[in-house]
Amino acid sequence: MSAFVWIAAGSLAAWLWLLLCQGFFWRTDIRLPARRDPDDWPSVCVVVPARDEAAVLPASLPSLLAQDYPGRAEVFLVDDGSSDGTGELARELARRHGGLSLTVDSPGEPPAGWTGKLWAVRHGIGLARARAPEYLLLTDADIAHAPDSLRELVAAARTGGFDLVSQMARLRVESVWERLVVPAFVYFFAQLYPFRRIAVRGSRTAAAAGGCVLLRADAAERARIPDAIRHAVIDDVALARAVKGSGGHIWLGLAEGVDSVRPYPRLHDLWRMVSRSAYAQLRHNPLLLTGTVTGLAVVYLVPPIALFAGLATASVWAATAGGLAWLLMTATYLPMLRYYRQPLWLAPLLPVTAFLYLLMTVDSAVQHYRGRGAAWKGRTYARPDAALDES
Repeated sequence: MSAFVWIAAGSLAAWLWLLLCQGFFWRTDIRLPARRDPDDWPSVCVVVPARDEAAVLPASLPSLLAQDYPGRAEVFLVDDGSSDGTGELARELARRHGGLSLTVDSPGEPPAGWTGKLWAVRHGIGLARARAPEYLLLTDADIAHAPDSLRELVAAARTGGFDLVSQMARLRVESVWERLVVPAFVYFFAQLYPFRRIAVRGSRTAAAAGGCVLLRADAAERARIPDAIRHAVIDDVALARAVKGSGGHIWLGLAEGVDSVRPYPRLHDLWRMVSRSAYAQLRHNPLLLTGTVTGLAVVYLVPPIALFAGLATASVWAATAGGLAWLLMTATYLPMLRYYRQPLWLAPLLPVTAFLYLLMTVDSAVQHYRGRGAAWKGRTYARPDAALDES
C-alpha cells in the first residue's frame, strides 16, 4: 500500500482511539452532578472582573443581582480601568433592578507580571475576604445566570464535596461564523480536557471554564489563588490545576442556565478570541506547535482528502479509511451540535472548522514571535512567565 493509504489508516486509528479512549469527550451529558439542598446555606461573594463591558452588562448583571439564593450573597464588580463607563452603568443597573447588594470598585493599573483579568480578580477576592465568605463565585461580565444558578452550584459543591465547581457557559451561536466555529471550540476543549476525568481524584486532567467558577474560599487560599497563577494567559485552566494540585476536588461540565451574551459576529472576532491564547496553550514550544499542526492535519484534514482522492484514483483502501474516519469524526460532533441546538448538517463540515483552528494556532505563534504576545482587552503581554509554561 502507498504511504498515503497508511496515513489514511493512521487517521482512522486515531479516530477509533478518540472515540473509545479519550474519556468519551464527545458526550454532552456531563451536567451538574446529583445535589441536594444543604441544611444551612453558606455565604457567597460573587466577583466580576469587568473591563469595557458596558455593551454586555445590561444583559448579564441583572441576572446576577436577581439570584434566588437562600443564604447571604453579594456581588463585587471590579471595574478594571474601563473607558466606557462600565462602573457607573453597573451602579445604575443595581439601582434600577435591585436584588443582591452590589459593590463597584477599581484596582488601579496592574503591576508588572499580572496578565489578563487576574489583577482585577485579586482585588475582588480581597474585597470579598472582608466578608469571610465560605465560597467565591468567579464569573465574567458577559455571563447571564438563571435565577437558581448560584443555589444549584452551591448545592452541587456541598453535596459532592467539591472545592471547585465550574460550568462551561453556553456561548452565543447566532451569526454564520458563530455557528461554524463556536460549537467546535467547546468540542476541541473537551477533547483536550475530557470532563469525566477532571472530577477523578488523582487524575492529572484539570480544567475550568473561567466564566463560571464556584470556589471554596479556603481552597483558594490553600492554592494561593490568584497570586500563584498571576502570569497565566489561560487563567481558568491554570486556576483548576492550582486547586487540584493543592489537594482540591474539582468538577467541570456543560451548563444549563449559564449563558454568554457576548457576540462574535465576524470571523475576525472569533479568530482573535482563539489566537489570543492558542500558542500559550502549547507552552510557546515550537515542537508542540509542529506536532499540533501535524496532528490536526492527520486527524481532521486527511479523512475527507483520502476519501475523495481514493474515489478519484480508484484506491479502495484510501477511500474506505478516509470515509470511515470522516464518519467517526462526524458522529462524535453531533452531540455538541445538538447541545447548541444547531443543524446537524454542520457536522460533516468539521474539517473546514479544524482547518480554521489550525490557521488560528499558527497565527498565534506568529504574533508571539513578532513580539506582540497575548492580548486581553487592549493589554498586551509580550513575555509570558515561565511558570505558565510549567503549569
